[in-house]
Amino acid sequence: MTMRSRLAEAMVIAAATMPSGASEQTPRAICDNKGGAFSIDQQIDGCAALIKANPKDATAYNGRGNAYEDKGRYDQAIADYTQAIQLDPKFAGAYNNRGTAYEARKDYARAIADFSQAIALDPKLAPPLNNRCYDNAIIGQLQAALADCNQALALRPADANTLDSRGFVYLKLGQFDKAAADYDAALKINPKIATSLFGRGVAKLKTGNSAAGNADIAAAKAIKADIADQMAALGVSP
Repeated sequence: MTMRSRLAEAMVIAAATMPSGASEQTPRAICDNKGGAFSIDQQIDGCAALIKANPKDATAYNGRGNAYEDKGRYDQAIADYTQAIQLDPKFAGAYNNRGTAYEARKDYARAIADFSQAIALDPKLAPPLNNRCYDNAIIGQLQAALADCNQALALRPADANTLDSRGFVYLKLGQFDKAAADYDAALKINPKIATSLFGRGVAKLKTGNSAAGNADIAAAKAIKADIADQMAALGVSP
């Protein structure tokens, strides 16, 4: 994703079944790659084996798309997600994942369209709501973004990534106290989110707390050296 790992909000869709007693080294397990037990190249090979055995296996295309996206090979990821969608037009997870690949390419219009389709197929899925929130905030659709983040948090109240997204929305709205509160909540769950540290730092600076703000920004840069440049590209600067 643009500022965050794809794994933060991509949906890893596992196969519905696995043969009883199957080895954890089966192509299905490798393609699903739960918990990152296998390398990305192994995941690609595992998914390819499933596709060779069954060219209509939508979950295998989705899994290989996840692996390609993790390698930064976005065109190949998009092609695999598209194939998964063609095989299963109701595959909400594949729409969400293709949206994250478009987001990584800064093609926000297509990303938002895919997140919207995922939400239409399954309104109870929090990841595409959070993703659409974040991308709407990037393009300046702040009220729509806030509505999506609020809905995502209603589904997952203690999700650090979504709290980070809503903090970003509040920051762009100029509601600095609310932004700092969301970033605080995100950092209590995961203290290493560079975007939350940087955003909280900016919010504190904007409210006159220079020492704490500069400390947060320094901590963010220690985690991600280019965080200031990346946030500046999104319209967030100290």
